[in-house]
Amino acid sequence: MAAAPQTQTRESGFKTNPDYKITFEQSPRRVRVKFNGETIADSTNAHLLFETRHLPVYYFPRSDVRLDLMTPTDHHTFCPYKGTASYWTVTVGGRTAENAVWGYPDPFPEVAAIGDFAAFYWDRVDGWYEEDEEIFVHPRDPYKRIDVIRSSRPVRVVLGGEVVAETRRARFLFETRLPTRYYIPPEDVRMDRLIASDKVSRCPYKGAARYWSVKIGDRLYEDIVWSYPDPIPECPKIKGYLCFYNEHVDEIRVDGKAMPKLLTPWSKDWKEKAATVPDSRGPVARP
Repeated sequence: MAAAPQTQTRESGFKTNPDYKITFEQSPRRVRVKFNGETIADSTNAHLLFETRHLPVYYFPRSDVRLDLMTPTDHHTFCPYKGTASYWTVTVGGRTAENAVWGYPDPFPEVAAIGDFAAFYWDRVDGWYEEDEEIFVHPRDPYKRIDVIRSSRPVRVVLGGEVVAETRRARFLFETRLPTRYYIPPEDVRMDRLIASDKVSRCPYKGAARYWSVKIGDRLYEDIVWSYPDPIPECPKIKGYLCFYNEHVDEIRVDGKAMPKLLTPWSKDWKEKAATVPDSRGPVARP
């Protein structure tokens, strides 16, 4: 792979923001990337890069990447914490993914370990695999835990001034560094207020979700409820249950107490306020 241009004179952002965190850890899993039917990366020495306010990213040793299928481009970007990134285009059997691969051939000293590695844009290739299982959306964080626990505590969801769900049979989903989510059986939801949506999303920890909007009077609350009709085997207890965005309903009450509205990436004003709140998605402090 070609070296980065020799014009980098800016200082590392760590000098002015020492609280910013980047960690780089080897994964014990075999990780593969496929494009147009070809395996273009295959490694038992892939590393996960954890960075404040970013999802984890797989980096591959260059020796485990099909460099013969990649061409360096003139595109470069600058990261104040990693340095200048170089990019490569992948071509396999007549299909091309432009600038789908990047690396930092001359990174800042604080992250020197990433210099011999390359990473792929998730959505510019066709498939990702950990061992023999396909994974979706982004790498699963090994420091994240999900627990789904049955609870008889009363849960009430209020939207548009109406009670749209009320139950003593919720399943509480506790996910590391995210708000508690309350999954409610359909029998305890005002299904007559729900309108099926075409929206579908994927979670690497739960599977594929479908969505509903809620209509209260003349107002439509779009894509505010979701469910996993066929969750991945590691998360079976939420199958078929419905969950409302804490961030968008009037309130969710548990044991009669209104749950706080936390600022999360799903909040409407996340982009405006994220920089002013403690980071809940950055690397976990290691002992």
